[in-house]
Amino acid sequence: MKHFARTAFASAFAATATFGTALAADWDMPVPYSDKTFHTVNISEFAKDVKAATNGGLNITVHSAGSLIKHPEIKNAVRSQQVQVGEFFLSRLSNEDAAFGIDSQPFVATSYDDAAKLWAAQKPVIIELFAKQNLVPLFSVPWPPQGLYTKGEVKTTADLSGLKFRAYNAALEKFAQLAGAAPTQVEASDIPQAFSTGQVEAMITSPSTGANTKAWDYVSHYTPINAWVPKNIVVVNKAAFDALDADTQKAVMEAAAKAETRGWEMSKAETDAKTAVLKENGMVVVEPSAELLKGLKDIGTQMQTEWQASSSEEAKAIAAEFSK
Repeated sequence: MKHFARTAFASAFAATATFGTALAADWDMPVPYSDKTFHTVNISEFAKDVKAATNGGLNITVHSAGSLIKHPEIKNAVRSQQVQVGEFFLSRLSNEDAAFGIDSQPFVATSYDDAAKLWAAQKPVIIELFAKQNLVPLFSVPWPPQGLYTKGEVKTTADLSGLKFRAYNAALEKFAQLAGAAPTQVEASDIPQAFSTGQVEAMITSPSTGANTKAWDYVSHYTPINAWVPKNIVVVNKAAFDALDADTQKAVMEAAAKAETRGWEMSKAETDAKTAVLKENGMVVVEPSAELLKGLKDIGTQMQTEWQASSSEEAKAIAAEFSK
C-alpha cells in the first residue's frame, strides 16, 4: 500500500512538473504594430521558427497592434513578468538612458550601412543596460529611413513653423520644437485619426508606416529626407528565458539571429516597395531641396551637441565607437 502511495505521489509530481513546464513554454508576446507591418510579419516567422525548432516545446503567441499590452507599457510588462517577451521601439527608452536613443538622433546614421555600424557599437551597451532590468535582448530590426509627410511641399524648415507635428519619442519631439513646430505624441495606430481630427498636420516616419496608415488620405507630399534609421527591439524576461532548458534556449537564440538577419533585409526591401505604394496612391514624392536639408541638418547638429553634453558615459562610448 505504501509502495502504491509512493508511486501515485511520484506520478502526480511528475504530472505536475510536466504541466508546469508546459505552462512555462507558452509565451505571450505583445507587439505594437499591425499584422501587415513587416516587423510583425518577421516576428510571426520568428515564433514559427521557435515552435518548429523545439518540436512545439515552446509556443509564442503574438498579440499584434497593442491588443494585449499598449506600446508604452510593453517593456515594463516583460520586466514584471506579465508577459514573457515583447517588442517595442528602442528609442522610446531614451529618457532612461541616452544610449537607447542614439539611433533616433537626426542625421547620425542615415543609411543601412551606418545603421548596422551603429547597432554593432550600441548592442553591447544595450545588453548591459537591459541586464540591470532582468531583460535579455533577442534581436533588433530597423525601420526604413525616416521621411517627411506634409499637406504641401516643404522647401525650407521655415515651412514647418507652427505645424502640429506627430512625435513618437523624445528626440523627434525636440526636433519638431527646434523646427518651430508643435509636437504631439501619437502612436502609429492612431495616425489617421490624429490627422482627421486636426491633432497633427505633419510627421516624420518611415514609408512603411505611411503606406500602412494610408497617408494619402490625409497628406499630399512625401519628402525622403532620410533623417535617421531607428530600430525596434525584442526582449525576453530573464527569468522566463532561464526557465528554459539549454536546447530550447539555443533554439530561441538561433531563431532570433535568423529573425534579425531576415528583418534587416525586409526593411531594405520595404523602403522602395512602400515608397512606390505612396506614389501609386497619388502622393507626390519630392526630393528634398538643398536648403531644406541644410536647415534640417543644422537642427541635427544642435541636437547632437546637446545630446553629447547630457548623455551618460555609456551613450558617449557608443558615439565614440561609431565614429571610429
